[in-house]
Amino acid sequence: MDFTLSPDQEQIRQEVLRLCARFDEHYWLERDQTATFPEDFYRACADGSWLGIAMPEEYGGAGLGITEAAIMLQAVAESGAAMSGASAIHINIFGLNPVVVHGTEAQKRRMLPPLIQGKDKACFGVTEPDAGLNTTEISTRAEKKGDRYIVTGQKIWTSTAQVANKILLLARTTPKDRITRKTQGLSLFYTDLDRTKADVRLIHKMGRHAVDSNMVFFEGMEIPEEDRIGEEGEGFRAIIHGLNPERILLAAEAVGIGRVALARATKYARERIVFGRPIGQNQSIQHPLAKNWAELEAANLMMLKAANLYDRGMECGAEANASKYLAAEAGFHACEQAVMTHGGMGYAVEYHVERYFREIMIPRIAPISPQLILSYLAERVLGLPKSY
Repeated sequence: MDFTLSPDQEQIRQEVLRLCARFDEHYWLERDQTATFPEDFYRACADGSWLGIAMPEEYGGAGLGITEAAIMLQAVAESGAAMSGASAIHINIFGLNPVVVHGTEAQKRRMLPPLIQGKDKACFGVTEPDAGLNTTEISTRAEKKGDRYIVTGQKIWTSTAQVANKILLLARTTPKDRITRKTQGLSLFYTDLDRTKADVRLIHKMGRHAVDSNMVFFEGMEIPEEDRIGEEGEGFRAIIHGLNPERILLAAEAVGIGRVALARATKYARERIVFGRPIGQNQSIQHPLAKNWAELEAANLMMLKAANLYDRGMECGAEANASKYLAAEAGFHACEQAVMTHGGMGYAVEYHVERYFREIMIPRIAPISPQLILSYLAERVLGLPKSY
């Protein structure tokens, strides 16, 4: 099995890197420091038809696979944009996969083209403060009233809600005491984010300031019935179709961040002279950086394997989770070592590695913790008893 990029895939990578070169490290540092959404970068991606890379051609997409989407987002992260660039366009790439799989033809024609064209910005409303990763325990309610649903509740860590006009929302339509299995009773909606009935509150956080994270409080927000995706009560099944692609794309981005951090560290190690010699001549500098390279390349191969399986319609849950775990750990180690290689200057914003270190924490933590991935692999791959 050969995971060398094909000529077409290599062309995607090079074209994305050329686009990203218009937005240099100073651009991303300024966006981070001012907490400003990278609108011109977002628009450049839309104008270049990159936002629909994995969307069906009949709705304006390129009709390519998750492999090509991963190559694209990895190049974005590797350019120095890191998670600030990747997160600005992330949901356009995979977020509406449940609509592609479960939406009606009318919904697809209404919902997909504006997102692909960059006319719509969407946010993802799933996580709740009292549920965390236990998604089947969410309590945000969507109560049916005639041909509309009335939403009341709260979401957290909703990215881009400050700038989004749409939301992909998972809410409870059947009380928990009236369901026969825990995955029942949740419904998925893709609808307008009505700010008169949705209070969006910014979460101040450690990194990725260019792309906002929020708490969203819903108080009577109305959703038309035609904005429900799939059958009522089967939203959990619908949302599952986005989980493996999300893990694969996060893995690609983590490898990209690790690579740019490693490139900066090796450049500094070649140029920094201490005691009359470049610090990169010392094995205590060389060996950790060489290990970082090996870890990143191994994680990248697992990511490509998972993407290949997904694109072929094969089971890839274990590989997708493993790739996210390995890439996040490898990316974290590379970013940490980049800071340490720079020494005191690694703590200075002008060298950018401190920004990479802050942003690599996102794929390490989200959307699923490394510990839960290991529990999943222990149970599903090794056949050990469920521990949670």
